[in-house]
Amino acid sequence: MKIMSFPVDKNDCCRLDKCISKNFPEISRSYAADLCEKGLVTMCGKPLEKKYRPKPGDAIEICLPEPQKLDLQRENIPLDIVYEDDDVAVVNKPQGMVVHPAAGNITGTLVNALLYHFGDKLSAINGVIRPGIVHRIDKDTAGLLLIAKNNEAHLKLSQQLKERKASRRYIALVNGNVKEDGTVNKPIARHPKDRKKMAVVAGGKEAITHYHVLENFKGYTLLECILETGRTHQIRVHMASVGHSLVGDRTYGIAKEKIKTDGQLLFAKTIGFVHPKTGKYMEFSAELPGYFSEILNKLRRSDYHA
Repeated sequence: MKIMSFPVDKNDCCRLDKCISKNFPEISRSYAADLCEKGLVTMCGKPLEKKYRPKPGDAIEICLPEPQKLDLQRENIPLDIVYEDDDVAVVNKPQGMVVHPAAGNITGTLVNALLYHFGDKLSAINGVIRPGIVHRIDKDTAGLLLIAKNNEAHLKLSQQLKERKASRRYIALVNGNVKEDGTVNKPIARHPKDRKKMAVVAGGKEAITHYHVLENFKGYTLLECILETGRTHQIRVHMASVGHSLVGDRTYGIAKEKIKTDGQLLFAKTIGFVHPKTGKYMEFSAELPGYFSEILNKLRRSDYHA
């Protein structure tokens, strides 16, 4: 157990989890909150809650547990690595692959593949089951993901996402005909009755999705969706909330789909960010996967244009 401490000055009078992250950049705010919940942040031997606001002169002690040994399988799963250097990587995740291990999915995930291909050269900020993972996309969403290969890169990339400085653009096929470009600005939180789902909820976290019409078909529209924020299931929830659910979305979509798919037709096509070391803006795009293009071509050949 590693003991860390710091005296609080007048600039530290904010929530404890935020204060810890500010004083120790290697500790994310979510990890600091977790340490508080486990009673590992104390003052004079008394555990402090994450919402406690330190006062000047307080002496805060943090007990950091020894790093857990990563006990995940390294699996030789083929990866489409779009870009890689010593700090970051961009990978093109296929539809149907879970991003990180969880109950019921401890093998065959993107993390298992990352461990095989990159070894120990992955950030550890998000814990032992999510090495390198800066942000996520759903199992049935394909496309580009940003991977951090060290903690410094991870912190800088996470900050860009938080400050809305990174660019993330998706391609989506939705039900119904969308006539013009628009923006959905509706807060998102856990569904009040079904905790496995997200929903538009008053008082939820701010969520903003911009969309552009790319092509209209009879009964369907191809959109480019641009994330201003990055909430769980954001595009799926937002488009369903305005009456244009994603084709193939079994959670938020319509009951009987004419188009048969293995999941929602959503593709993370483009990601842009400032490189954490060079400071240069970089942007990468990927081609639509075959199953997605095939469905679009069938719609075109069937003369389904509106």
